[in-house]
Amino acid sequence: MLDPQAKSYLDLLASFNLPPMHTLPVAQARLAYKKARGLSTPEPPPVAAVEMLSAGGIPIRAYRPAGSTTHEVLPALIYLHGGGWTIGDLDTHDVVCREIGNRAQCAVLSVDYRLAPEHRFPAAVDDTLVATRWITAHAASLQIDAARVAIGGDSAGGNLAAVACIAARDSGGPALACQLLIYPGIDARMSFPSHVENGAGYLLTRELIEYFRGHYLNDAHEYEDWRASPLFARSLAGLPPALVLTAGYDPLRDEGAAYANALRKAGVAVDYFCFEGQVHGFITMGKVIDAAAQAFDRCAAALRQSFR
Repeated sequence: MLDPQAKSYLDLLASFNLPPMHTLPVAQARLAYKKARGLSTPEPPPVAAVEMLSAGGIPIRAYRPAGSTTHEVLPALIYLHGGGWTIGDLDTHDVVCREIGNRAQCAVLSVDYRLAPEHRFPAAVDDTLVATRWITAHAASLQIDAARVAIGGDSAGGNLAAVACIAARDSGGPALACQLLIYPGIDARMSFPSHVENGAGYLLTRELIEYFRGHYLNDAHEYEDWRASPLFARSLAGLPPALVLTAGYDPLRDEGAAYANALRKAGVAVDYFCFEGQVHGFITMGKVIDAAAQAFDRCAAALRQSFR
């Protein structure tokens, strides 16, 4: 059953009678997304420090968790925000980074990768890989432990995190401790049953996914490129342990579950959990949906386990 808090939030959005996001020009879609965050995102919790960095021109916002000291060497999470590779930014996922960092007691480095359609596939992938290599190469100056660096993200960010793990394995590093995949986009074909079952009425619609996909990918030939659809990677063996979280009323639910199963079959340690009553994006909605805190706790537990 749809979580009552999620239903109340969907009803609130519907009461505004706003135009569907997939009908908006990209600039307006980005503004609409940021405005919606104000309704559902709680106040940012305090952290010990926040700093802006640059990885070869790619902006990175670095967080150090509450209670940590300046010179303490911390484990770290590289984080990729969601938004269909088209919307979203460091600010829309600021609270997510703070919550995970504080709960896991790790540094979080949030990557401001280039967005489509100004920068189409594989620009976001390229930026993710450059940032990941830069962060691990500069671990000492960042006061993080290069042997305890995880990567993660939600939605499109989960897609990029999964792709980065495959690319890192195939290019000789860096070694990553864990992949944190929060309702990730895994298969650009949109062919799983949940795309039909949950394709309308639950925030992320089939039309909106097509809108994002159309802005990000250059043509249909790229749907089965593993850098867009990691489910099509030649092999998933040898990848970092994974936490895969999905939502029951999410079009991406089934592909996230399929990826968790594929990782398991390839011998990767996987913790999979579906928040059955939730909609896509719920982890950013802690102001109105209590399950966001439960998801943060699961993320933090997985990270602490991988950092041992």
